[in-house]
Amino acid sequence: MLGDISKAEHIYVACGNTDMRKSIDGLAACVQQSFQLDPFSNSLFLFCGQRRDRMKALFWEGDGFVLLYKRLESGNFQWPKNENEVKTITPQQFRWLMEGLSIEQPKAHHKVSGIRII
Repeated sequence: MLGDISKAEHIYVACGNTDMRKSIDGLAACVQQSFQLDPFSNSLFLFCGQRRDRMKALFWEGDGFVLLYKRLESGNFQWPKNENEVKTITPQQFRWLMEGLSIEQPKAHHKVSGIRII
């Protein structure tokens, strides 16, 4: 199905600003050269412009790339600002980001790695 990003095994956020004039080839090159990741993997790569009101998502579907573009009519994405860094996020953090929230929610319940019996 065209653009079914729910099948992505990993979600990566390109922190900082990305030149939003880049299309599929430019974003795929950024994934390879700047972050040493494989754009042909089953991963979703997210990019945001300087104004933080638009974002692009790059996803390989096995037979071609899908490029998704979202522009907010009001407000901004709460985008991580660490330049030249890529960050892995969870599907829940992706939902928060799309809803205008920060990916770091201090009051959210976080997964526990093991059970501790008292």
